[in-house]
Amino acid sequence: MTMQQKIHLSGEWVSKDVVERLVKENLNNKLDNYLVKFESKDDAETNMDLFIEQNKKWLFNGKLLVNIDWKSYRYEREDYKKLDDLVNHFFDHLKEDLAKK
Repeated sequence: MTMQQKIHLSGEWVSKDVVERLVKENLNNKLDNYLVKFESKDDAETNMDLFIEQNKKWLFNGKLLVNIDWKSYRYEREDYKKLDDLVNHFFDHLKEDLAKK
């Protein structure tokens, strides 16, 4: 199983390198044990779309859409001061939802 990743960014202070690093760290460190159970499934559809934008208040809005094994997860947050907190927050919620399954 390989997760197809699409990262959509907009705003002056949104760094593509930082967001890609945060996504990689979260997938490899935080979610690796939760995603391993889907690796044996050949037909498991896995993809992720992450949208991050800087709003008019110079804060960050984001949306994470994830499809794993034909189940969809959606997380959306607004007005985060720190970009890393926003990305980590999304993956914390995804981890909690995957733990329930």
